[in-house]
Amino acid sequence: MTVQPPESGDAPAAVAFSRLSRRGVLLGLSLPRLLAVAVSVATMVTALYLGGGTLLALAAPGWVGGVVLAWVPVSGRPLVEWIPIAARWCWRASAGQLVYRRRIVALRPAGTLALPGDAASLREYVDPTTGTAMIHDPHARTLTAVCQIEHSSFMLLDSAEQQRRVNAWGRVLATCCRSGRLAVLQVSERALPDSGSGLADWWRQRGTDDDSWAAATYRDLIARAGPAGERHATTISIALDLTAAARQVRAAGGGLRGAAAVLRQEMTTLTAALRTADLTPTGWLDPGQIAVVLRSAYDPAVAAALDRHGELGRDLATAGPVAVTETWDRLRSDTGHHAVLWISEWPRSAVYPGFLAPLLLTSGTRRTLSVLYTPVRIDQAARDLRRRRTEHLSDAAQRARLGQIDDPVHTAEYQDILQQEADLTAGHGILRYTGLIAVTNTTADQLDTAIADIEQAAVQANCETRLLSGQQAQAFAAAALPLCRQL
Repeated sequence: MTVQPPESGDAPAAVAFSRLSRRGVLLGLSLPRLLAVAVSVATMVTALYLGGGTLLALAAPGWVGGVVLAWVPVSGRPLVEWIPIAARWCWRASAGQLVYRRRIVALRPAGTLALPGDAASLREYVDPTTGTAMIHDPHARTLTAVCQIEHSSFMLLDSAEQQRRVNAWGRVLATCCRSGRLAVLQVSERALPDSGSGLADWWRQRGTDDDSWAAATYRDLIARAGPAGERHATTISIALDLTAAARQVRAAGGGLRGAAAVLRQEMTTLTAALRTADLTPTGWLDPGQIAVVLRSAYDPAVAAALDRHGELGRDLATAGPVAVTETWDRLRSDTGHHAVLWISEWPRSAVYPGFLAPLLLTSGTRRTLSVLYTPVRIDQAARDLRRRRTEHLSDAAQRARLGQIDDPVHTAEYQDILQQEADLTAGHGILRYTGLIAVTNTTADQLDTAIADIEQAAVQANCETRLLSGQQAQAFAAAALPLCRQL
């Protein structure tokens, strides 16, 4: 992502995102496409050598199939690249992994989160110092903590203040890059039905309920308007890389206790950086608050009730879903129908910092927008950029020898690499980011309508979205749960 200077002193600077790399192994072909082309060519040459034109005609299904697999696109990707996804889907279907039903009578191991799929391995660890719920992933070797954030409305600020806050947020991300111990940083913004508890608490604390006609009218208005409203909740999650921080963990005592001590240091650093950026951390979530978030994601019908009653649904052992059924491009859990969209293209032209407003302010649609940042170490980023630059130059030379015209897309990707190298030399960090949108509704027909609304809002935000296929359960855990899960 590059920043262009503002046209005037008051206007915020426009930003331009790097393009999604389309470069393949050779001549723009990915490894599956290259294999399909190689099989097709080998079949043709063998047929011509052994039997001439007759055998070539008989072998046509083989070499024509390879060409079709390599060049015919389906839903934005070549047919051959769907083979691993479809194979994994069929394997999961044959193993019965598309359907999850909680066994109510059987006891679960202590400390587990009762989540389906590959998230079943997650474990809870309560930090004895802060009371924060830390989620341990033994397979990915991460330890995650979640922070609730409050902030003022960005769109209502003047241009100068918007630019100042954008620069401050950039410093927050730079702090995460310099750490070298964070595996993932996740920013999650959820649009939830408002239970009315916020308005009721405000009236109870600041209102004058003197049984007058005005007070009765105001109280009735709050009772009617609260549950019909909508509220937004923002969280920032950080996942400590236990492999990268192994030395610090051993120095702190080892095990989860030592990892928690190292993660507390990152939490303190992030809290200070957020306050500098005028973001207000309201606290790191405890086990009860994490349980409410998980339960509300899989069972949206009870979200308002859990918000009104502060003591219900706050046990992590029962926070997961009772039933989950995954289909090719949908997910159903308890009282919700879900679908996850991937932001496959961010704005290609320069846009201003509030470009996501159409997505974030879409009313009447329950959705969760998650952006997962993966910090890259400085040395690793430098090596990766040098490798990519060399590969681009090699591909350009190969295309020139074959007489191919240089593709403007390849030229734009090469310019992005040069810009990233310049930013890295100037002392900035490199982050890989992934945008996911989890859309939820109560019926399948309403879900289709909500998906169409989100796709239209993404167009207004100059973004391109794709409905993920064959991996909805894993994508939902990454998008809707603030646990730094990755696809």
